[in-house]
Amino acid sequence: MRIFDPHIHMTSRTTDDYERMYAAGVRAVVEPAFWLGQPRTGVGSFLDYFDSLLGWEPYRAAQYGIRHHCALALNPKEANDPRCADVLTELPRYLLKDSVVAVGEVGYDSMTPEEERVFEAQLALAADADLPVLVHTPHRDKTAGTRRTLDVVRACGTRPERVLVDHLNELTVGMVAESGCWMGFSIYPDTKMDPDRMVAILKEYGTERMLVNSAADWGRSDPLKTRQVADAMLASGFTADDVDRVLWHNPIGFYGQSGRLDLGEVSAGAEYAGNTIRRG
Repeated sequence: MRIFDPHIHMTSRTTDDYERMYAAGVRAVVEPAFWLGQPRTGVGSFLDYFDSLLGWEPYRAAQYGIRHHCALALNPKEANDPRCADVLTELPRYLLKDSVVAVGEVGYDSMTPEEERVFEAQLALAADADLPVLVHTPHRDKTAGTRRTLDVVRACGTRPERVLVDHLNELTVGMVAESGCWMGFSIYPDTKMDPDRMVAILKEYGTERMLVNSAADWGRSDPLKTRQVADAMLASGFTADDVDRVLWHNPIGFYGQSGRLDLGEVSAGAEYAGNTIRRG
């Protein structure tokens, strides 16, 4: 089984997680830029973070047989902090980097006017860079936030097939399915979605444009939740091809729109053994 986790924050995880992920079938990840848990007080701290996502983290992942790409953005929570405003000025040069396959996470946290302004500005940056967009929907007022997200995407003229709306649930999946955007689901131990609920949604809505992620970060989360969804799908009657579509081909279909997705080592059959990569 091969798994592509399309949304995971490996900066917050240990190398033991990489090893366990590989053993579970994870061969590729996309790491979106996000809030690190405390306020960043200047643009320089963002640039250091972006540089880490472009350099150190791909190297660390490769030691465990996993291909690492990233999405870069000013995240919704910190969009409200005026000290972070100049990140938007620096971002375009980072969006040119080869391993950047999307702009993200963008969208809403508390649905403030400033968040919306920054969201619209980053949709424009994504269009200029010819990159797809990963959108974070708010933890509170999720239905209203998802509806407003789709309104902004339409108003900005962004094509729906270039947008992944993430952190969906039973209340929000229908409107995103109708919009033509890709649908993302974060599987967590206690919150968001769980494997059984995810299987029920897949049975109702099908496997097209569906992406399943762990969104694992510094909080209570589990980087093996993608594998648990795969196992739950098989146990409920989905085929191995269905699992491969949701957990491998769909992430490739979305992020492949960047023209930068490089899975060469994975498709060539590289195998991880200890800290050594063996070529197949």
